[in-house]
Amino acid sequence: MRRPDNGLHVPRGTAADAHYTLDIDPERAGWTHCSLRVVELAPGGTHTFTTGDSEWIVLPLAGGCTVRTKDGIEEEEFQLLGRRGVFDAVSDFAYVPREARAQIASGAGGRFALAGAKCERRLPARYGPAPEVPVEARGSGNCARQVRNFAAADVFACDRLIAVEVITPGGNWSSYPPHKHDEHLPGVESLLEEIYYFEIEGPDGFGYQRVFPSREGGSDVLAEVRTGDAVLVPDGWHGPSIAQPGHAMYYLNVMAGPGAEREWRIRFHPEHARSTGGYR
Repeated sequence: MRRPDNGLHVPRGTAADAHYTLDIDPERAGWTHCSLRVVELAPGGTHTFTTGDSEWIVLPLAGGCTVRTKDGIEEEEFQLLGRRGVFDAVSDFAYVPREARAQIASGAGGRFALAGAKCERRLPARYGPAPEVPVEARGSGNCARQVRNFAAADVFACDRLIAVEVITPGGNWSSYPPHKHDEHLPGVESLLEEIYYFEIEGPDGFGYQRVFPSREGGSDVLAEVRTGDAVLVPDGWHGPSIAQPGHAMYYLNVMAGPGAEREWRIRFHPEHARSTGGYR
């Protein structure tokens, strides 16, 4: 999976295997906590996996499914209505704990993200209803975007995992001003690994993602991204995420880190923060 850009840009298909169209785990990414998989199921298809030492959220990207979990004699079943696609609506989702077995089954078929993080505590399996997902209008003008905080740190209980979705209208910038979370500074900044997974609305659409160093020898990439691509952010300032005019951009952010507290604290790049005042 390593490329000339140090592996930070993962084009569609370059991290695929027999089960997943995208499979990024800590070993492949070169870090300690954060994972993301995307599985595509044909009508009537099923996929079974064991959670191991990680907690997972099953999030429909397109289509609905049934999620069954089993831990010893305890079994849970969740019916996810899902959605036609990521630009259509907020989705419901299911949380699957560590040390369990899970099955995803879809009568009509679909595409499903598995966002994961290595964790210590075993929390109960749960259903996340779509109407309870807080939707935030962030930014203004050509920096306006919609943030769906389905598993934000202060919204849905996990041990380590933090995950949100962002919709950026065509021609707009998001993840702006550039910010970082690669140091543990209590009350100021969290230490979090991050994965961006992208989908672009419409045929032949694309966008751009920037990551640049916050320290000597740090992460540095400018990637043209298309549907199915991912960008890894082990450290560094990240942003902007730029959507092609006429093509809205979706990205799923998956984050996790070693901190004792599960929290999302960021610092804005000082040169950009002076002119923007942060998110506005």
